[in-house]
Amino acid sequence: MPGDSCCRPRSFFVASDDQKIRQRDALMPQTMPASQRPGTQSSGLSPDFHGSQRNSRANSMLALQSQLAQISQSRPASADQGAISAEVVGEQYLTFSLLDREFALKAEHIQGVERLVDVTSVPNVAPWLRGVINLRGSIASVVDLRSFLDMEQLPYNPRTRLLSVQFNEMVICLVVDGVSEMIPIPPTAITDISVRHAAIPQWAIPYASGVALIDGRVIVLIDAARLLFSDKMQRYEAQP
Repeated sequence: MPGDSCCRPRSFFVASDDQKIRQRDALMPQTMPASQRPGTQSSGLSPDFHGSQRNSRANSMLALQSQLAQISQSRPASADQGAISAEVVGEQYLTFSLLDREFALKAEHIQGVERLVDVTSVPNVAPWLRGVINLRGSIASVVDLRSFLDMEQLPYNPRTRLLSVQFNEMVICLVVDGVSEMIPIPPTAITDISVRHAAIPQWAIPYASGVALIDGRVIVLIDAARLLFSDKMQRYEAQP
């Protein structure tokens, strides 16, 4: 109701330009490196998150391709990977891992892939909301996707990455276990979510558009809109 807006919790997911400016100014003193905060131990992680909403889509995709090229240098190449990529026509997806499962998001929704950064914690929120970061003047929430999906919790490691995901005006940074590659996935390789498939875990169904079978790999396709605008994502307050 318009009259009770002062009593509502402030959203860290969707904000007007004025709200973003106020949130940015309020968080500026808190977003200094952990080693400089009084009474706080450094996490040893350097803030190097370079995604920006102000970059053009073309520049973002070029930067993302460069990041993925560096990642792929440390991965063994499949003998027929080049032939498959050249022959298959489909939308580009970025594949990533959570535990032993492989997932993918459409590349058009990915702003950047980076290592972990120092995160400013937020009180009275769900455990899967790690906090917020100052993303070049804009406030972005950091969501541990494994925790959000109620998967087994393990310590972060050198392969842990942040995915900056955007849909319309909403931007959220997802913590994932690792990023694999950018691949084209043709419609013929995708089984719609409406068709029951044993490869799709029940906890992923509310956020998935389908499952893709590519060269023996089973990839759960996450729908950015279903994830970012899901009821659970919007109910980020801590439960009593």
